Amino acid sequence: MATRTLSRVTKALLAPALALGATVGLASAPASAAVWNSCDQWAQTNLNGYTLYNNIWGGGAGSQCIWANSGTNWGVWANHPNTGGIKSYPNQTKAINKSITSLGSLSSSYNVSVPSSGAYNTSYDIWDTDHDYEIMLWVNKTGPVGPIGSSQGSVSLGGHSWNVFKGTNGANEVFSFIRTSNSSSGTVNILPILKWIKDTKKWMGNETIGDVQFGYEVTSSSGGLNFTTNNLTVSSS
Repeated sequence: MATRTLSRVTKALLAPALALGATVGLASAPASAAVWNSCDQWAQTNLNGYTLYNNIWGGGAGSQCIWANSGTNWGVWANHPNTGGIKSYPNQTKAINKSITSLGSLSSSYNVSVPSSGAYNTSYDIWDTDHDYEIMLWVNKTGPVGPIGSSQGSVSLGGHSWNVFKGTNGANEVFSFIRTSNSSSGTVNILPILKWIKDTKKWMGNETIGDVQFGYEVTSSSGGLNFTTNNLTVSSS
């Protein structure tokens, strides 16, 4: 089971301090990277209302390069060794900054192309502004990876069927929704999931949702694998 020792968003925010002395191997980004590309460990840029992060945060990581044609069309080439532990979470982030009860809607559509080998998950990572709670929505997974915590049964919410897990990584509570079958494209209605956690399960209160992230939590991708976000949009009101 893959575990995470520190919040990925916190690691990214602390990048200037944490990255001192870090060395990450370089590789060539794909030719499709017409707008932006980088192989830097903590690379980030803002495009079309989204922030893109390379975010190589885990121990024992190899090489990884991120590219973007726009804020909603991007990808990474990653070559991480076949060892345990999450190496990176390259992602696309949309700031929300609204409480659950003040949201009229929150949804996202995704379309990805992912490898058939390696160990990783394709997931949304949703944070409250205080980083007390992390809500993960796994839309596909490959290899020996699994969520934190214990099983809480299954539920159909937001247009999908999920296996639900609840646990902690030592820094924050983690609620993981693992889609019961892999999907490479679709739409997730996120708000009903947040309301279910808040109102039905009472696992958290009326938190202010800070960021909705979407990306690839990579444990291993030996030899180099491509992860492509063909299109990813987040909308809210």
